[in-house]
Amino acid sequence: MKLVEAHQFTGRRAWDALPLARIGDVTVRLHWTDQPYVWHVNEGEEIFAVLDGVVDMHVRVDGAECVHRMVAGSIFHAEPGDAHRAVPIGAARILVVERAGSI
Repeated sequence: MKLVEAHQFTGRRAWDALPLARIGDVTVRLHWTDQPYVWHVNEGEEIFAVLDGVVDMHVRVDGAECVHRMVAGSIFHAEPGDAHRAVPIGAARILVVERAGSI
């Protein structure tokens, strides 16, 4: 067993992760960041839950870009092929559940 206080986790660099669990081919990680992530498309599904901070989730839908403001408690579900990019506003802590080896 382990108890993790997400608000206390700070990485040494943007997008550092604290591995929490591996369930079959799925990983559960706590990320800390204060920098944007790159545009990417996952091969599998991804759950992205903001635990602390504010994140603007940029998505591309039919060639157009839109932005969803996420706060603590907001959850984003990306399906395979969904182009997206997370841009934190200051420091943020995010729980990510995705296929092992995803970018």
